[in-house]
Amino acid sequence: MRETILTNARLVLPGQVVTGTVVLRDGRIADVQAGRSGLAAAEDLEGDHLIPGVVDLHTDNLERQVLPRANARWPSRSAMLAHDAQCAAAGVTTVLDALCLGDLGFDPGRGQTFRDGVRDLDALAATGLLKSEHFLHLRCELPAPDMPAALESVAEHPRVVMASLMDHSPGVGQYRDIPRYRAMRQRQMQMSEAEVTRRIEALLEQRARLREPQRCWLLDRLAHRALPLASHDDDGAGVVAENAEAGIRISEFPVVMEAAAAARDLGVAVIAGAPNVVRGGSHSGNVAAAEMIRAGVVDALASDYVPAALVEAAWRAAAETGIALPQAVAMITDAPARLARLEDRGRIEAGLRADLARVAVAGEVPFVRQVWRAGERVA
Repeated sequence: MRETILTNARLVLPGQVVTGTVVLRDGRIADVQAGRSGLAAAEDLEGDHLIPGVVDLHTDNLERQVLPRANARWPSRSAMLAHDAQCAAAGVTTVLDALCLGDLGFDPGRGQTFRDGVRDLDALAATGLLKSEHFLHLRCELPAPDMPAALESVAEHPRVVMASLMDHSPGVGQYRDIPRYRAMRQRQMQMSEAEVTRRIEALLEQRARLREPQRCWLLDRLAHRALPLASHDDDGAGVVAENAEAGIRISEFPVVMEAAAAARDLGVAVIAGAPNVVRGGSHSGNVAAAEMIRAGVVDALASDYVPAALVEAAWRAAAETGIALPQAVAMITDAPARLARLEDRGRIEAGLRADLARVAVAGEVPFVRQVWRAGERVA
């Protein structure tokens, strides 16, 4: 029997924060008690907060480890281990690696990142080297010609727990501002305006031809698995309604308040970006996540591209949007666990997995001091 006692912690429980003690036994939370333990074996957390292990529904942080600089591709296994270590250090004990399926012509390396990522997770999962528990979130680029073949290769993979339907074509969603899109691609790809314009025209033709048939195929292909399905970068109420009618009950990163409010009215869960909260706004000029939280239309936060943003975003949301800390922490723990249908984690509650993070605060900035996954210290 393996037992760890953590005491003198401010426990962030559903609906309240209490000073207390948590007993971990054989990978589970065995007991939650108010007050301080007098046992000599108890570990004193010195009044720091203890929160459930963070559940990250959507991170493409692996891509940043694979390509730390443009044209400098890192060995995939090393990149995966670095990504995992960053997640654990940020208090993220459950990671949904959001790997992109399909290329729209500007990110040719993403296909390799997807294939390597699945292969590396399969190879590393049983080794004990990974600090966090990893699952797969399939980001399916609907208008991409190579998306169906990529999806077919992992459609039955047991680590797949979520899929999102994306459309990063110019003129819609995140890239609905075509002049801004054109300027971004010129800068990123070092292409002339005429070259980018021709590429945009080709992408719009491709979208008109492929998006709808491939969307129908994807929904049919995954229907038997009953996975949580998300739409991505919704830019209007009509889009949200159409997706909800098709059984897509999560809206990831809506780009306008209208879409987020429509999702709330339809009972569709909304995921917002934690970096958006930390930075004080969207890097793409879209609606601010803090504004959506104030409006009561956000259910969960995801790291998107910065794992460390999640804990900081929760504390900032509590300080700046009028919600209490337990509600803010639930946006990065309980709510995402429920959305991913991982019902054995996300709360400090007897019987659940002993996934926990110790959080201290320096000035106004929270930082993770210790992390346990299934009762074992991992960071």
